[in-house]
Amino acid sequence: MKYLFTILVMVFLVGCGPSTSITGSWKNDADLSSKSYNSVFIVALTRNVPARTLVEDELAYYAEKNGFEVHVSHEVFPGKFSESTQPSKEQVMKAIRETGSNAIFSITLMDKESEQRYVPGNTNYAYGYAPYRYGYYGNFYGYYNAMYPVTYNPGYYTTDKIYYIESNLYDAETENLLWSAQSKTYNPSSLESFVQDYSEVLVKKLISDGILKE
Repeated sequence: MKYLFTILVMVFLVGCGPSTSITGSWKNDADLSSKSYNSVFIVALTRNVPARTLVEDELAYYAEKNGFEVHVSHEVFPGKFSESTQPSKEQVMKAIRETGSNAIFSITLMDKESEQRYVPGNTNYAYGYAPYRYGYYGNFYGYYNAMYPVTYNPGYYTTDKIYYIESNLYDAETENLLWSAQSKTYNPSSLESFVQDYSEVLVKKLISDGILKE
């Protein structure tokens, strides 16, 4: 029964398209209560330049809607992140502080995994057991004719893609961590759909944790 429940949950999640959920969050109440922040520097840590640009710009859109002055890393640090091109701490912090940002928001892909699941053939179980609703129950051949293609429609295995993202908010002056959250995303159909889904979920969590105001 437990295994069946897991399958049903997975089918629901995939059937709804990309699904992002926050799996945990933490906040530094002491530092958050002692200062206010109105300017944020957003950085997506990835070597994929188009993805970095899209993620940062989408998050910038939501931050600006919430009254923040926003700066994004792809405009300050153009090009790819790599070991050979990694700037020093002094270079990074100097560039960020020169933008006037008093907070830094980072997003990082921490892990990704694949998970196989079984998708059963077509059934009527989702509608509950109510044979009187269906006319073909009235005689045997009607039932036989309706159920034959269902019972001989085999299920199949498919592979889900799961992505784990970490988002952190820092004080740009002290570099102290102010807020952190981890999220899980199932089967994003595209980078664009993921970014929109992730951004909306993230903003809701920032509001519920008291970081942003509605």
